[in-house]
Amino acid sequence: MSRSGSVGSQGGGVKRPPKVLAVASGGGHWIELLRLRPAFDGAEVVYVTVRSFYREDVDGNVFYCVPDANRWNRLKLVWLAFRLLLILLRERPDVIVTTGAAPGLLALQLGRLLKIRGCWVDSLANVDRLSLSGRLAVGHAALFLTQWPHLANDEEGVEYAGSVF
Repeated sequence: MSRSGSVGSQGGGVKRPPKVLAVASGGGHWIELLRLRPAFDGAEVVYVTVRSFYREDVDGNVFYCVPDANRWNRLKLVWLAFRLLLILLRERPDVIVTTGAAPGLLALQLGRLLKIRGCWVDSLANVDRLSLSGRLAVGHAALFLTQWPHLANDEEGVEYAGSVF
């Protein structure tokens, strides 16, 4: 079985489903990530979030709980980054999909260093402008989606393809 980063295998071996690392903080970000589940059909999905009791929402999938951190607590951010790096190295996903906040941003940044493509879906709650984490993620996501048509911006690579609502 190939772990080369491409889906399937080279040389006629056994193909494997793509592996998605789905990352979100708590609350609305987590709910929006769960609403994306139909897009993950046929993939092996590994979930990462900040609340251990969310495990029951994704029973049957690999699940990791990471520290909840934000820009105001740099030490927690370092610990969060370390935990995410370990998860990325262990799971070796083909793609990272996130609905936001610090865990998603750090996962995308670390993933980019490891040559893992990422998709950012900015929160539905951000009606007037992209979220702070989203603005920071623009250069790190291979695909950046907003849920509001008026926030799409071709120059920055921000696309609108609908909403999860």
